[in-house]
Amino acid sequence: MIGIIYETIIVSKPNDPKNTLSISFLLTNKLELHKRHYVCEFKLQSLFPVNFKRTILIFLLVALGSSASFAQEKLSKKERKAQLNESQGTRYFIEGEKNLVLDDLEKAFFYFQKAMEFSPEEPAIHYKIAEILVKANQAEKAMPYATRAAELDPENKYYSLMLAEIYTNLKQPLKAAEILEQLTADGENNQQYNLDLASIYLNTSELDKALIVLDRAEEFYGVMEPITIQKQRIYLNNNNLSKAIDEGKKLVEARPGNPAYVMNLVEILYNNNLVDQALDLVFGEIKKYPNQPELQMAAHTLLKDKGDIEVSNHHLYTAFASPDLDPEVKSKAFVSILNEIKTQEREFLLDSLETLMTSSTPENAAIYEALGERKIKEERIAEGLEYFKKSLLINPKNAKLLEQVILGSFGEDADFNELEKFTILGVDEFPQNPEFWFYDGVVKSAQKKDEEAVISLKKAIELNSNKNPQLDQVAFGSLGNSLYNLGEKEEAFQNFDKALALNPNDEQVLNNYSYFLSLEKKDLDKAKTMSDKVVKRFPDNGTFLDTHAWVLFQMQDYEGAKKFMDLAMKHEDQPSGVMLEHYGDILFHLGKKNEALSYWKKAEGTPEASDKLSQKIKEGKYHE
Repeated sequence: MIGIIYETIIVSKPNDPKNTLSISFLLTNKLELHKRHYVCEFKLQSLFPVNFKRTILIFLLVALGSSASFAQEKLSKKERKAQLNESQGTRYFIEGEKNLVLDDLEKAFFYFQKAMEFSPEEPAIHYKIAEILVKANQAEKAMPYATRAAELDPENKYYSLMLAEIYTNLKQPLKAAEILEQLTADGENNQQYNLDLASIYLNTSELDKALIVLDRAEEFYGVMEPITIQKQRIYLNNNNLSKAIDEGKKLVEARPGNPAYVMNLVEILYNNNLVDQALDLVFGEIKKYPNQPELQMAAHTLLKDKGDIEVSNHHLYTAFASPDLDPEVKSKAFVSILNEIKTQEREFLLDSLETLMTSSTPENAAIYEALGERKIKEERIAEGLEYFKKSLLINPKNAKLLEQVILGSFGEDADFNELEKFTILGVDEFPQNPEFWFYDGVVKSAQKKDEEAVISLKKAIELNSNKNPQLDQVAFGSLGNSLYNLGEKEEAFQNFDKALALNPNDEQVLNNYSYFLSLEKKDLDKAKTMSDKVVKRFPDNGTFLDTHAWVLFQMQDYEGAKKFMDLAMKHEDQPSGVMLEHYGDILFHLGKKNEALSYWKKAEGTPEASDKLSQKIKEGKYHE
């Protein structure tokens, strides 16, 4: 990064200080030539080539006045004209650079084009125009400008790098490779581009060439993990196992005490059935570094594979007792054992590991999740959910676990106040996830927070954008319920229709829609068709039978209503206040006033009772 200060002095009346303007521009240019890790050592001469530096100096002399006048006296008309053109070109170049720094590509392009009119053979201008077009994702249009810049100044590596980037963008990687090969041909300079070159060869399956370049990069950088790993992959792809192993050994020796490099080599040995060699390596490292739990875990895995369970478990206990072992590793190992066939030995092992985990790694999200998994596996759902909740309080960004807690907490005895904490957590942590907005809407609806429910449900539908029809369907149905409760009845019925268009057999929507229509005494034939469909599918469901009975009641089919209400009462051990009141209403219209009164009294005091119930009891007659 180079900061260049240009001071422009504009003087119209030398003796009038009010007409003298001094402006300083700090133009900072951080040239990021390549998204693919090209390193740019930006130098002044790369931005302003030799003739441009001279032009800038001339421009400053012209701006300063008298000294420039003296110089001009000794110049011919042709020279003065050339000088003026260069000066004007420089002004445009500076404006273009300033706008490029400000990321105003349109203005920058304009000024560089104007600069080119005065200096058509200036490579820096061609380069800058190419840079703008690349930024604007117009690599094809950038190509002639970048090519021309490189032709005009073949020694400037940044012009060549721009060409390489353009070839890459145009899906011509081998053309880019040719340029990088030329740059890296010098044994001393530009070796940092070998990694980019190797990447191109790897992506184009030129593995032998990639290997040569990686070796060259290793000579420059020394032994490095990314280089070694890539070389290993090439050797393994070429079925050259011994070379791959040698690379792994070289990395272990170059970075002693790093268990990650040991694990890399162990994995290669293990995957190629060289378990004994892997064990020799691990035991040798354990001897040198006995307090590295990763090595203990590797020994456990290898010995378990050989059937030496007792010694394997010893190493497992040692690893789990260490507070230095990653809790994620502990939890995954724990769950892996949990998924094995249940035996007495497995349960003893899990008990021991649970004790070690909680003592060595207390208050950890991954550990709580693993303990919760065990409780869920044992069908101790409530205990499992409590562990999951503890995990989420530490790490709320576990979407899968959060959803599991929410779905697992729904049920007849759901604590919706408690559940709402986690639906709110869901929309806060994952605001673009429509499922969490839906769950939040359903929970708020269950709490009679219908205004809030409508907001959440509409947000769920908006974010879903028709991607998941099932989510849309249940959201439309829930939204219909809340809108009806808010008195937005027509909009409610529209959402029920949308839900049924996606799933004509949704029993909850069919039931609620038909019931609400019956309350409004609207489209009763439609309501009857829907409720009849539901009771045929669910003949033992008291709620659905009650709805059908009430539709028939509103159609003045009192005998039919009583028939279905009798069935509803039969299938409900504890009929709701609504059902009891409905039954009384039906009996009253059948002339059975005393029976009606008895059922009204049974409904009295229930939370579902209508505001007309007390009047019915007091006067002994039906009131709507």
